[in-house]
Amino acid sequence: MGDVCVDIRIFKSDRKLLSTTALALAVTLGLSACQTSEVFHNGYVVDQAALDLVPVGSSREQVLLSLGTPSTTATFDGEVFYYISQKRTRPVAFMKQRLVDQQILAIYFDKDGVVTQRANYTLQDGKVFDTISRTTPTGGRDLTFLQQLLAGGGGAANSVRNILGGQ
Repeated sequence: MGDVCVDIRIFKSDRKLLSTTALALAVTLGLSACQTSEVFHNGYVVDQAALDLVPVGSSREQVLLSLGTPSTTATFDGEVFYYISQKRTRPVAFMKQRLVDQQILAIYFDKDGVVTQRANYTLQDGKVFDTISRTTPTGGRDLTFLQQLLAGGGGAANSVRNILGGQ
């Protein structure tokens, strides 16, 4: 029987195409193996079974036993327990986190410590505020004393002139 010989010739243009394809494939595989996005879950996760144990008319002690210590409380006409959970994401490790979802379970009490209402609030229900420093951003610019002084014409410059007795 006869031997069959196959001669494959690779031209210069074919080598360039093959190397470009191999490089593109290697980069695609390398990037698909990396997961750069991170998801952070913070706060209280509401358990529906535990929530069912505190219907309207329950006592404050029953709420604390079923749901645990609240994230924060408020004392206006009655008392309110807030259980807060947040979901944040960031696409790359060095970027700032972005708030994606927020759930707030509010348990309202009357003056006798009995549950009068339960409410669920989401991110769409309110403005995002800093619960740590307890400050809410306002419009306008915050200038330091020196910036106000250098700006001239008002604010701190007039105050200094008035203190020093100038007209």
